[in-house]
Amino acid sequence: MFRRPRLLVITPDFPPAPGGIQILAHRLVSDMRRVDARVVTLSAAGTTRFDCAQPFPVRRVSRTIRRHRLAVVSLNVGAIREALTFKPDIVLSLHIVASPAAVATARLVGASTVQYFHADEIRFRPRLARFAGERSDAVIAVSRYTRTLVTGLGVDQKVVRCIPNGVDVPAELPVVEKSIRPRLITVARLTKSYKGHDVVMRAMPLIKKRVPDAEWVIIGDGRVRPALERQARALGVERDVAFMGAVSDDQRDRLLRSAHVFVMPSRQPSSGAGGEGFGIVYLEANALGLPVVAGAVGGALDAVEDGETGLLIDPTDHVAVANAVAELLLDRDRADTLGARGRHRARDFSWSKIAGRVEDLILELSP
Repeated sequence: MFRRPRLLVITPDFPPAPGGIQILAHRLVSDMRRVDARVVTLSAAGTTRFDCAQPFPVRRVSRTIRRHRLAVVSLNVGAIREALTFKPDIVLSLHIVASPAAVATARLVGASTVQYFHADEIRFRPRLARFAGERSDAVIAVSRYTRTLVTGLGVDQKVVRCIPNGVDVPAELPVVEKSIRPRLITVARLTKSYKGHDVVMRAMPLIKKRVPDAEWVIIGDGRVRPALERQARALGVERDVAFMGAVSDDQRDRLLRSAHVFVMPSRQPSSGAGGEGFGIVYLEANALGLPVVAGAVGGALDAVEDGETGLLIDPTDHVAVANAVAELLLDRDRADTLGARGRHRARDFSWSKIAGRVEDLILELSP
């Protein structure tokens, strides 16, 4: 009789908390059909009701410790304890901070290990990243760029698989009226400067010379917001830039559908490594019919097809950003064509297809 492989997923981030890894973890496990999965993650406020609604077990490790490093230690200890009971065949670590538990579980119960790599964590924790990659039976890189970073650590390229992140693609586009004013929009937490908000801000005066009534809607919040607000005032565009802060998923999608162009010219950090591992937000915008303007570096090279689903430009050149945005705002037919092609392409990245590819890898490693 066929027994489904037991899969232990270890992640420091999981819903209902917002974030990219949170979505990745939830969608992957939710769409897997050929494994018996269990998730170990950190506790957070309001998780009991959410966890009870999931079709798979979720084990929470207490997060009463405020210091992040100590919380990560607790996660690893809790994951090892769960592994000794569950006895998984495969351990899937969704962040390198969970790799110590994955490696320990492999030794204790003979499980195989799969390690996810995104990009920016390699820059901040190169030694831990190397440890995680070299001791895994398989590595998942979310883009060709991330794969280059991983193999640059010395990880054998034979164990590295390139599997992008997925996207939720609505069967039908929600009916939302477009903004009367030509609207560009960006969705990103305002915690990292490499996302390119500062470059778009410098582009705004040039955009308004060609499209006088253009406006920019910024969704997200974080530590760089005050600096961006000061920049908007200094450039005289504060009335044309709307800082929406953190919003619900429904409100985010409504605002996206009301816009005409999505823009986020992410660039590589000054160290030359890290940054945008894939850029799922570009596909999320495409999935709602929006054309995108992105930086021609890093993971965006996989997420965006230049001239087909959006425009790739030099992310450090505010003039290039201004020209690309203005051209799409002024040429609605072209913008609509790119958006429609992007929506069609986004279906290739549906979570069911991406989860299936990860599942295929897990089954290859299963006893």
